[in-house]
This record gives sequence, C-alpha cells and structure tokens, in this order.
Amino acid sequence: MTDTKIRSSSILVLATAAGFASVAMAADPVPASTAAPAKPITFVDAVTGGKAHLEFRYRLESVDQDPFADDALASTLRSRLNYVTGDWHGFSAFMEADNVTVLGDDDTYNSTTNGVTDRPVVADPEYTEVNQSYLQYKSGSFTGLLGRQRITLDNQRFVGNVGWRQNEQTYDAVTLKSSALPKTQLHYSYISNVNRITGPDEGSQPANYHGATHALNVKEDLGAFGAVTGFAYLLDFENAPALSSSTYGVHWAGTYKVADATKLNWLASYASQRDYADNLNDYSADYYLVEGGATFGKFGLKAGYEVLGGDDQPNHAFQTPLATLHAFQGWADKFLTTPRGGVEDLYLGATANVGPVALQLVWHDFQAEAFSQDYGSEWNASAAYKFGAKKNYEAMFKFADYQADEFATDTTKIWLQFAATF
Repeated sequence: MTDTKIRSSSILVLATAAGFASVAMAADPVPASTAAPAKPITFVDAVTGGKAHLEFRYRLESVDQDPFADDALASTLRSRLNYVTGDWHGFSAFMEADNVTVLGDDDTYNSTTNGVTDRPVVADPEYTEVNQSYLQYKSGSFTGLLGRQRITLDNQRFVGNVGWRQNEQTYDAVTLKSSALPKTQLHYSYISNVNRITGPDEGSQPANYHGATHALNVKEDLGAFGAVTGFAYLLDFENAPALSSSTYGVHWAGTYKVADATKLNWLASYASQRDYADNLNDYSADYYLVEGGATFGKFGLKAGYEVLGGDDQPNHAFQTPLATLHAFQGWADKFLTTPRGGVEDLYLGATANVGPVALQLVWHDFQAEAFSQDYGSEWNASAAYKFGAKKNYEAMFKFADYQADEFATDTTKIWLQFAATF
C-alpha cells in the first residue's frame, strides 16, 4: 500500500468520523415532555412481526449485433423474495434472495458465464444468491447499516445498483447516514466488496470487485434552487487495479414550478478523477454534465450534453465502474467502458403519458473528446404500462438502435418485459 493511498484513506475516514460525531452532538434531543412513549415490543415480536414481499420479472431480450452471424435471445425470469423484521430498540434486519432462471435454451446468448462466445452478450447469467442481507440501526436522524446492501447516490452516475439487469449490483458495506443538520444529508459508505451483475460465478468478467472503497456524499437542500451535492469516491479494487481511482466532484439538480402543469428541471455536474491506490496508470481526467428540461402536463422535453474526458494514451479516460451505466450514453450499452478518446454525448429526449402508458424517445450523438472521431448515433424508445388495483403489474417494450460510424458496430436491441410485485 502506497503512502498516498494510506494518507487519502485515513484523511477521508477521520474526516467522515469527525463529521458524523459533530452532527450527533449538534442534534437536539427530543424533550421528555413531547417524546411519544415507546410501544413495548419483544425481540420475538420484531422477528416474527415483519413483512415479506415477492417479486417476479420476466424479460425477453434480443440483440442483433455486427459482425455476429447469429443474434442473441435471452429469456429469463427473476424471482425475488425479501423480508424485513419489525423494529426492536432501533434495530431491524432485512434479507433478500434472488433467483434467475433461463426459460428455454441457455446457449442462445452470451451470459458472460455460460461459455457462449459466438453470440452477443446479454449480461443476465443464471444464478441464485443473497442479494441483500443487512442489519440496520435507526435513532432519530441517524441510520447505520451493516451488511450486503443497495447503494444509490444522486443520479447513479458514479454509484448505483444497475437495477435494469436481472442481477442487481449490491455492496458489502458499512453505511452511516445522518440528517441532523438542517437541510443537509450526510452519507458515508465503506465498501469491502462489490457484487457485480455478472456474478456470483466467475466468467469472462469479474463477478466481484474486492478492496477498500470509500463513498462520501453530502447533499444540501437549496429550496427553490434545488439541491447541491459534494462527493468523494475512492475506489481501490485489488482484482481490477486499472479501475482504481479517486473522484471528487459536485452535482446540482432541481425543479422549478412555473405553473400547475408546467415545470422546469435541470442537472449540472462536474468531477475530477485521477489514479489511486495500486493503479499503475498515471492519469487525470474531467467529467461534466449539463441538462435542461421542461414538463407541460403529460408531456416533457429535455436536452443534455455529457462529457467523459479522454487522452491519446490508453487507460487514461474517465471511468465510472460503479455507475448504473445502462441509464447513460444510450441503452445499447456501447460505452460501458469509456474509450481511450473519451466520450461527448449530445442528446435530446421527449416523454409523454398517453392514458396509462408512459412513452419515452431519446436520440444520442457520440463523439470522441480527446481527438476528432465520430463514434456514431443512437435512438432509444420505450413504452411502459402499469396496471392492477395497486399498480403492482407492469408491461414494458423497449428498443435501442446504435448506428456506428468510427466506433464499435451496428447494434439493435429489443426488450419485452413483464413484472409483478406482491
């Protein structure tokens, strides 16, 4: 371990601990005269008096990608069962198990673990595992979690759960959260392992990222001016050192109500990244995003420009390995790893609610950031319909078409999905 790594990690841990300690001391206790009497509950009552939920999500995904002679076709069903206990002196527990089963042939797509290499990748391997399992403690404005958990921060551009894939990305972590300071939310996670969407079995891609990762996120509510977040993410991956990085940045998002049916919304983000821990690449790169939009009743429009910096040298581009990547730079997933030259993504989008159906249409134009190269363009479209007395059923159609110019190859993806929650 290098001295730089020790100093950076130590400073972040000490600063975080001091911050949460000061918040705890600043929080005013509830006066005894106004505190509600605690409802008596035993440990057995807490364990047996919890709530269970059951979810099913079936998906048919087709991928037509040059130069593969055969398309990929993945027919998968995810079954999820979870249980949360009742509260016992501030403590509770949450457990969740997932199973993904291939319905039909499992050799019609490359799941990253099934050894099929003559068809395109659909990163939904067959598996059974514990998706989440954590102990939680809540006291006033403080929350602490220990165990395997879902972590999503801001718009998930840097830390997310990749919820679109059948195997969700979760984290083995200790998380501390506080809202004791007025209009401020503090979040710190120490992550020892990342359970990736391609796990739990090893395949052509790592099933896990092992190491000591720190995620510090501080959000301030600005009222009518939205909310601004400062963040620091120190990623140390023992089994993927080329992805180890330190990223510091700021994120600003908000919505302004012009009239009852008209709203303006915006996003702006900037971050600076450099090599960290055992990464042998000496590099630095910048990221920024600007997006503006408006909603008019059941219709919406947006325009944005997102840039991930690149370089003439390999392994010097801005990377976001913990992001919910499918939500950015097109649903065809051609830029899951930022190319050497970086990415400039200019996009325009529209949404509409037609009765119970939610429609979305987005166009992207992709260019290199570090030099002149026209990557390609992409169209995305989706239609989702929620129904049932509790809106606990959803049917979805989704489409992505990437037309390559000077990067990757032409790719068309189609999804049909049905989900039910009980």
